[in-house]
Amino acid sequence: MDPRDEKSLIWMNGEFIPWQDAKIHVMSHVVHYGSSVFEGIRCYETPKGSTIFRLKEHIQRLFDSAKIYRMKVPYSREEIIQACNDVVKKNGFNAAYLRPVVYRGYFSLGVDPRNCPVDVAVAALNWGKYLGDEALATGVDVRISSWRRMAPSTMPAMAKAGANYMNSQLIKQEANADGYVEGIALDVAGFISEGSGENVFVVRDGVLYTPPGSASILIGITRASVITLAHEMGLTVVETQIPREMLYIADEVFFTGSAAEITPIRSIDREVIGAGCCGPITHKLQTRFFEYLNGETQDIYGWHHYIR
Repeated sequence: MDPRDEKSLIWMNGEFIPWQDAKIHVMSHVVHYGSSVFEGIRCYETPKGSTIFRLKEHIQRLFDSAKIYRMKVPYSREEIIQACNDVVKKNGFNAAYLRPVVYRGYFSLGVDPRNCPVDVAVAALNWGKYLGDEALATGVDVRISSWRRMAPSTMPAMAKAGANYMNSQLIKQEANADGYVEGIALDVAGFISEGSGENVFVVRDGVLYTPPGSASILIGITRASVITLAHEMGLTVVETQIPREMLYIADEVFFTGSAAEITPIRSIDREVIGAGCCGPITHKLQTRFFEYLNGETQDIYGWHHYIR
């Protein structure tokens, strides 16, 4: 944790609270049952000022996740968007990682959450490159996880829920314990799903492949952005089931995510992918993506929310 974060303010249920005072009761429903939904959102410093990337889309997904879990958010989308804006501004951050979270608070200990209050908080953190400072340029080493993604009709993968990330923790810890930076999980049918917190793209003969929503993935906002930019660049993108072995013979493989951005994968299960570095298509997408993020090109898609 960056020491600067502990001096910042957190928006909690409509008020700004000092970091050290932003607490919940140990008997809150979320502590015992993982009953929360959240978002991870990047704020970037640009020549035009600080901008939160695709803020509206992130907050829409937050509300979608809450609806899936029958959680009625006690604030409007506009109020949460304003809270995200204000938490960056009040803390004087030029760049930050935002974490809005909606969770079941303190009332009863039963599994049935309906009588528990729904609380909301928004924090801003100083957070660097999620998979390491060198990852964007040199790539990362990953493994196929022994842990599968949840099967359909067990837990909703489309919701970005705290409980879902218990599965992610197992994937991440297993990979790290074996000397890898990250793991890639298979879905219940044995096809590629996603990383512990990232979507996956495969490049083969100039075509981009990525698992579909039915592969128990979180339908990522960075993933959608990459698909848009790939189409803009004239690339073909195919959403389809991807067998494990296709990764080993791919020309390029990369992760996408709000935290990971666009991170190349240089090896999988110790097998070198392509040239073992950031491939040409990955590099082109990275370049175009960061041109948008850094405000170096016209915002034709309306992706920026500049801090007011």
